[in-house]
Amino acid sequence: MRARLLGPYRSQYPNPLRFRTGQIVELGVRDEEWPAFAWVRTDDGRAGWAPVAWLQLLDDGRAEALRDYDARELDVDSGELVKLHHEHGGWWWSERANGATGWLPARDLELLEENCT
Repeated sequence: MRARLLGPYRSQYPNPLRFRTGQIVELGVRDEEWPAFAWVRTDDGRAGWAPVAWLQLLDDGRAEALRDYDARELDVDSGELVKLHHEHGGWWWSERANGATGWLPARDLELLEENCT
């Protein structure tokens, strides 16, 4: 599936959160705007929003990662076309023409028919 950006989008986090399957992370508050996400901090000091569904909650305010995750967002220009890979909680894992990948908010995308260019 492809989409066109309705406006420019710039990443809010220059040092994005990343974790691996099985990694234990510190779990914070749920995001009010994007309730599928919670604030997470890793042992190396990185912090950011992560999908709650991809975490196994533990009893001590921590969680175990159920899958690898990278919170990297894409910097894109208005009207740019991107390839969409999968969606979670109102965000799409997307790919620019140059091969760069990252998350984009669904509300900033116009979904296109497959034969559109």
